[in-house]
Amino acid sequence: MSSGKKPKIVVFGGINMNLITLSSRFPTPGETVKGSYFYTASGGKGANQAVAACKMGSDVKLVGRVGDDVFGSELITDLNTHGVDTDGISVDTANSSGVAVIILNDQRENQILATYGANANCDNREVLIGDAALMNADALMLQMETPYEISLELAKIAKKSGVNVIWDPAPPIDFPDEVYKYIDVLTPNQSEALNLTGIEVNDITSAKSAAHILHDKGARIAIIKLGDQGAYFVTHDQEGHVPSYDLPAVNTVAAGDAFGGAFTVTFCEGKSVEQSIRYGTAAGALAITKRGVQDSMPSRKYVEELVASR
Repeated sequence: MSSGKKPKIVVFGGINMNLITLSSRFPTPGETVKGSYFYTASGGKGANQAVAACKMGSDVKLVGRVGDDVFGSELITDLNTHGVDTDGISVDTANSSGVAVIILNDQRENQILATYGANANCDNREVLIGDAALMNADALMLQMETPYEISLELAKIAKKSGVNVIWDPAPPIDFPDEVYKYIDVLTPNQSEALNLTGIEVNDITSAKSAAHILHDKGARIAIIKLGDQGAYFVTHDQEGHVPSYDLPAVNTVAAGDAFGGAFTVTFCEGKSVEQSIRYGTAAGALAITKRGVQDSMPSRKYVEELVASR
């Protein structure tokens, strides 16, 4: 699409309440470690990416489920505050809202225990809602916190409609080879790339090898996210490394989601793959400088300023 039109993005994915605690280190099995700070933050990979895309200037509709509980109502309220269209979110009376218990250590590394609740109960209802939402959409964003089978059905619908499918394979699961042909852009991080390719990605060279494998499997564009090393991408006629931005890390939990939102919006606006990755890496770098999850998603103004600084 041309850059003069506001992109329309549909996100199908997880909606979770994050329970976040800070500690000097991670506990070992059977050990109690004293935490230094605790807070809650609305999250879930689908919800985070929806907020990230909204803050980059896109119209975004989120499809998914929350529980009929205090977390569910708070999750929807927070999404509305950020401008996300929540009409595609159902309230599941039989299951709790998704919850992620997150421990951050002094190195700002994280350990996450996720209980997906209502997210895992998504079914054909979400297919029907997503099918209607995809009319005239520019992109469908998917992750792996909701049933894979539902994501695949929506990806097939999107491909038939000429809608870009941007798939973040997180958290990692077994990914059947049949799915790759429905993916326009695949964006694993290092651990997810290992799960998908068997290659331990720890530098640009290994990222290049993993990206080529994913492209050869059928993904039209493969992007390996490398954290503070940036990203490596492969398309049918281009490949390369895009460096990240060196900013102080406070919380790395949602950096990948910030990347996904910024990349998708700018890609749908017609920017090149490489330039869209620059926006994604800038958004990810900005996201780690703030506490919180959805609140850490940067606005477009700051992303553009960081991109322009290089």
